Amino acid sequence: MDFHQLCTFETFQQLWSHYGYGGNFPDVIEQEFRRIKGNDRVGCCAEVTGRSLSDCLHYMAAVVLSTGATYLDHAAAPLYPESLVRDYCRDISTNVYGNPHSHNPSSRLTHDTVEGVRYRVLQHFNTTPEEYSVIFTSGCTAALKLVAESFPWRPPTESEAGSHFCYLTDSHTSVVGMRGLTSGQGVVALPVSPLELENRSKDEAQGEDVICETPHLFCYPAQSNFSGRRYPLSHVKSIQARCLYPACDHQGRWFVLLDAASYVSCSSLNLQDCPADFISISFYKMFGFPTGLGALLVRNDAAGILKKTYFGGGTAAAYLSGEDYYVFEDGTVAFLDIIAVNHGFEALYRITGSMHNIQQHTFGLARYSYVLLSSLCHGNGRPVAQMYTEGQFESPITQGAILNFNLMDSNGQIIGYSQVDRMASLYNIHVRTGCFCNTGACQSFLGITNEQMKRNLQAGHVCGDSIDLVDGQPTGSIRVSFGYMSTFEDCQKFLNFVAECFVEKPVTVDQERMQKLKTATTASEASKEYPLIKVTNGEIYKVEEKKPTEASLKGFGHRDSNSHGEAYTLTNIYIYPIKSCGAYEVHDWPVGPLGLLYDRGWMVVNENGVCLSQKRETRLCLIRPQVHLPSNKLLLQASGMDTISVPLENNTQLHTGIRVCHSKVCGDRVETVDCGDEAASWLSDFLGQPCRLIRQRPDFTREMKKRLGGATTSSSLSLVNEAQYLMINHASVELIQKLMSSRQDDSEGDQLLDRQNVISRFRANLVIAGVEPFEEDNWSHLIIGSTRFMVTSRKLCCSHCSVRWFPCTA
Repeated sequence: MDFHQLCTFETFQQLWSHYGYGGNFPDVIEQEFRRIKGNDRVGCCAEVTGRSLSDCLHYMAAVVLSTGATYLDHAAAPLYPESLVRDYCRDISTNVYGNPHSHNPSSRLTHDTVEGVRYRVLQHFNTTPEEYSVIFTSGCTAALKLVAESFPWRPPTESEAGSHFCYLTDSHTSVVGMRGLTSGQGVVALPVSPLELENRSKDEAQGEDVICETPHLFCYPAQSNFSGRRYPLSHVKSIQARCLYPACDHQGRWFVLLDAASYVSCSSLNLQDCPADFISISFYKMFGFPTGLGALLVRNDAAGILKKTYFGGGTAAAYLSGEDYYVFEDGTVAFLDIIAVNHGFEALYRITGSMHNIQQHTFGLARYSYVLLSSLCHGNGRPVAQMYTEGQFESPITQGAILNFNLMDSNGQIIGYSQVDRMASLYNIHVRTGCFCNTGACQSFLGITNEQMKRNLQAGHVCGDSIDLVDGQPTGSIRVSFGYMSTFEDCQKFLNFVAECFVEKPVTVDQERMQKLKTATTASEASKEYPLIKVTNGEIYKVEEKKPTEASLKGFGHRDSNSHGEAYTLTNIYIYPIKSCGAYEVHDWPVGPLGLLYDRGWMVVNENGVCLSQKRETRLCLIRPQVHLPSNKLLLQASGMDTISVPLENNTQLHTGIRVCHSKVCGDRVETVDCGDEAASWLSDFLGQPCRLIRQRPDFTREMKKRLGGATTSSSLSLVNEAQYLMINHASVELIQKLMSSRQDDSEGDQLLDRQNVISRFRANLVIAGVEPFEEDNWSHLIIGSTRFMVTSRKLCCSHCSVRWFPCTA
């Protein structure tokens, strides 16, 4: 299959199914963004330059212009929908909005509308005025500057060190520029590389450190504006708890400033899960309009430390909890712009439905473009693009909708980004080039040292100019970024442009790399944002081994193993979509927050809502459910029955009118939802009694709490009995077989159960090829691929199933 066959919508759909926001997506694009889809470039050229129409036609034919603009610079500024501007203009044309600092009717209307927008902003980020305040600023940069000016920096004294301002090197210039406000106050400015942040941490802060109240500030981007890399939002809590570098190395109280401007354009930010002290955002990054308006979200528990020194003009108080107001905003807020934000939210949700839909849509386009661009080769087999990214676009959790790269000629030499930019402009393709106000990431990915940066400056290169190569080395790169209104045609036109203008013919594709990336794409699609564990050549590394107890040795011929750190093979992965029904063996499978995705996600109950197990209904084992990820369906299969399907409905809100019920699993009360009459009828016919299929309610949390090494851990459970995963060892099974055979009467003939049959009786999720029987009893944790599993208990016997199991949690 050649490049042009791969650059089709059919291929894209095979790689990613989350495209658009329903069947009317093309119509929405036509209605909302007509200004970029049908520009009459030929007529415009003739009118402006005075050339004849025939001359213009000859000129345009030379560059094969597309029918309209291909806008691929959404990370800089997304396009605003026409309905946003139309509704906003109608609003301000029909209402009288006065200065909010008076008490007349027009002022009260403005005040109430602005406060309504504050509430809507907080609602969008899943928080309340009791938890956070919205401070409107002139942009994200102004929000960052406000924190730098108001933070209570403490200079060093003879008795204790002063404050630290720490920032990730992969930060926007606006963040790095904050050090200019701190340098004169004796504050230590400490740049932190992503590698340092990942590799230097400790389990918990020292107890004696809590007496030190020196305030420190750590700032990092939720998403890199250079590469689209997404940094874990969990870093917020880790820094606050002083479990992550640099906080773990310095005593005092640590606050976190999250630069979320790039991240929130295509993803939802849940402040319940990510309670940063300060969050900077820009509204035009979300809606495209209005420009010049941002906000600083301040956690109310942290607001009291900010000490603002300047106040001027009329000021509006940001909401704080209780009656304690704290004034931040100077002068009259940009109330007409703030009113536009309300229409921005209306348009965004009306077109897309949710931020989750936007994330899936944009990531799919970026991932597809990455797969093809990184596989594209010249006729001599050399790659066309040098990609600047961490990983290979495995998941929208770790990668945003941004591609950063440079193009190379057939000799492997970098093509200057200015040349690419000028040619793209002729094709009416809008991209961004340079270092994108992120020098740290630019240096890291392009390998530019500080000395080289200085030499480039001496050579005349400054940010934003056209000097793209110095001594053959690139000074910047090309960035392509997608927004919620981007289309597959945008990807297609861009990829065809690269192939047409910069690839030595014939255009070829690295088939081996392409297949590998396509496989990874399918896995990413299946994972629905969760990492995979894989059975092929999978290895388990035993990390820590406890000393075996006498009870664990008795009767099993177990000998102490000295194979600390030895690798074992993961041979099988099983999920049991419906509790007590048949197993579904998979080659690889996503790991979700409740364990293996969809494992024990459903169960069968009788007409009174009581869970049916194989003890009560043995025919359950004959039902063979399968999870079909591409179609988002759970398939119910059994001998003599037609196959039916039930929607997976993963990560969706409950529909109006859906039946919510309560059930019990191992004594825990769980909230469930009914899966409908079709599934109930199918199960009732097969089992010969009235019953229904139910699944755990998506927004219900069932917690498991166990003591691990003196520390309490908490994990969420599906409809499993007591642990997220069950594991069994081949060597243990073989020993059980021997014990059964030794106790078997000779008259019984051959062995009753083979090894596979014994394994199936334990209903394990993970089957490993270990060395010693029951050595797993003494493990505290293990690693499969990059996923760490903690053993929650050893030799645990479940009173409900009377089966010996080995539970673990990721």
